[in-house]
Formats: sequence, C-alpha cells, structure tokens
Amino acid sequence: MSTPFPKAGEVKPKWILIDLEGKILGRAATRVASILKGKHKATYTTHCDTGDHVVVINAAKVRLTGKKLDQKLDFRHSGWPGGDTHTPYRTMMEKNPEKVFELAVKGMLPKNPLGRKMIKKMIVYKGSEHHQQAQQPVPLEI
Repeated sequence: MSTPFPKAGEVKPKWILIDLEGKILGRAATRVASILKGKHKATYTTHCDTGDHVVVINAAKVRLTGKKLDQKLDFRHSGWPGGDTHTPYRTMMEKNPEKVFELAVKGMLPKNPLGRKMIKKMIVYKGSEHHQQAQQPVPLEI
C-alpha cells in the first residue's frame, strides 16, 4: 500500500486569526510559517501547498527581545553602486510594523515558487481591525 498524497484541488484551506499583542516576533513568525506550510496537518506534503490562510492582527504590538529594536537593521539594495539602505527596526516598527512581521515570516518559508505562493496567504494588519469577517477566521492562541 502506498502513501496517499493530497492533490492541490483536494486540500480545503481554513482561515486562522492570530493576535500578536505582547508576543515575541521570532516565535510568532515560526508558528505562522508552519501554518502557512501546512506542517500542523497530517496531510502535510513538501511539494504541495497544504497550508491555511492566516490573518494577523496587532502587528504594531509585537515585541523584539534584547537590543534588537536598536541594533537590528533591514538591508535593501537598489542594484546601483552605493544603493544600499540600512533601516533600523525601531524606525520600521514606527512606520510600517506589518513589513517587519512579513519579512520575518518570508525568511522562514522556502525560497521557490511554492514559498512565494504561501506568503500570499498571509494578511497582516497593524491594529486589531481586519476585513476578513466573511471568511470567519478561527482564533488561534500562540
């Protein structure tokens, strides 16, 4: 008897709501990445997208431990000589806290077309209001 593998049309993704208020950035990001991959399901398959959709609220209230808020830098490069930009996480948390969490989760997903498909199933909000009430997301405690 062979092992049954789920096909793309057979998987029915659920919607999960995660509140980041007071949570640590890295620990929350690993849990969300695991849900996006589908590792919490018995039908997990590495080559198939078996994960669920995730709605993340209160991204502005996530915590960074130690001195990361001042010492950790986001690096971007424009492709031109001297086009590198270093942004401290304190500035990023003030201007765009959603991007901080998205970058943390994106770094934990596979670097291939399947990983790019997985990251699109996550929606991050700065505050506690979200627009996915119609999907009836199930709250999950991290």
